[in-house]
Amino acid sequence: MAKVELIMPKLGESIIEATILSWDKKIGDSIAQDENVLTIATDKVDTEVPSPVAGILTEIFFSKDSVVPVGKAIAIIETESDAEVKVSPAVAESKKEEQNQQLTPATDTAQIVTETSGSDRFYSPLVKSIAKAEGLSFAILDTIQGTGQNGRLTKTDLLQFISQKQSSKPAQGQVVGQIQNTITYNSPQIDASGNVEIIEMDRMRKLIAEHMVMSKHVSPHVTSFVECDVTHLVLWREKIKKSFEAKHGEKITFTPIFIEAVGRAINDFPMINVSVRGTDIIRYKDVNIGMAAALPTGNLIVPVIKNADTLNLIGLTQKVNDLAQRARANKLKPDEIQGGTFTLTNVGTFGNVMGTPIINQPQVAIMATGAIRKKPAVIETPTGDVIAIRHMMFLSMSYDHRVVDGQLGGSFIRRVADYLETFDINREI
Repeated sequence: MAKVELIMPKLGESIIEATILSWDKKIGDSIAQDENVLTIATDKVDTEVPSPVAGILTEIFFSKDSVVPVGKAIAIIETESDAEVKVSPAVAESKKEEQNQQLTPATDTAQIVTETSGSDRFYSPLVKSIAKAEGLSFAILDTIQGTGQNGRLTKTDLLQFISQKQSSKPAQGQVVGQIQNTITYNSPQIDASGNVEIIEMDRMRKLIAEHMVMSKHVSPHVTSFVECDVTHLVLWREKIKKSFEAKHGEKITFTPIFIEAVGRAINDFPMINVSVRGTDIIRYKDVNIGMAAALPTGNLIVPVIKNADTLNLIGLTQKVNDLAQRARANKLKPDEIQGGTFTLTNVGTFGNVMGTPIINQPQVAIMATGAIRKKPAVIETPTGDVIAIRHMMFLSMSYDHRVVDGQLGGSFIRRVADYLETFDINREI
């Protein structure tokens, strides 16, 4: 019998650990190749882990709810082969690092991170390694706000802290007259006595709550609004929707049309397609548009359409429908909810005319499309102004005022409205 290590998979560039939600197999169970063994969760998505081989599950190293670093062995599967134990390169490197650490003498320097923390906060091996190299103590780590699950400190959080710390150091001879105040806010006291029901947040709702609070702390939010006439767009869709479905096998909604307009506007104003890292602006050359999708649980998830500006309306419709359907069925892949550079949320789905959305970090802007309603509107004609019934909607966009000022934010949202208002009612598909 040969032993094969089942490894915690890497689920994206920024993912360094995952939580075990459940074991679908128990010790002694037979497992077919590619059969699911357990379900794991990151701060991005839940996913199933299949077996790389057929065999019997003989050992489980971590229990349910354990947080496990990427690349670490989580179970052993015995096969009928006589080959030796298969170890992944990540595991081999991890074991080598552990051996090196055992041979390294301990230091008495107070600034170097030790193996244990005075608090109950979890720190991954990678975070500990970076902190040790930077001379950061656990006391310092405990003060850094984390964006990972349950507030855990991620690699990105730590590197951003180090970057900000370095950029805030004054040059030699420079006098810094800035006082930094740290304010700690406590949650208000809630009277839970009497006729109440206490409902614990599920895991996804906790993550959403942490992400939203973090975003408001990180970015000074400004929201701009534009009302636009989408009559041509509405009439065009009404005219072609049956033939479109018959020809392409897809129902066309307003969402792909909105995404097409946003993609065109981003190409006109590329500085809206950025992120902020310390005092650096990272401009993305790919236009990856996330679309907020409501789940049956009431939570939200944001699948991403990669290179959205390169797709035609048919391609966008196929992508939107596919991602929306698999989001509702919890079948999205980890890389399909990562890498977004701009987010669109359709609050009109819920009958809302407008909203003030919170930025989806680390992006710097998010746009909300409101409900389309028939309203009387003034139309300018060569023979004078007239009042007519038109299909009108509001666009609202929240943006990070650190790098997006009123001119850029206002011009961008106006350009999106222009593309929607000038939609060709005779457009061929």
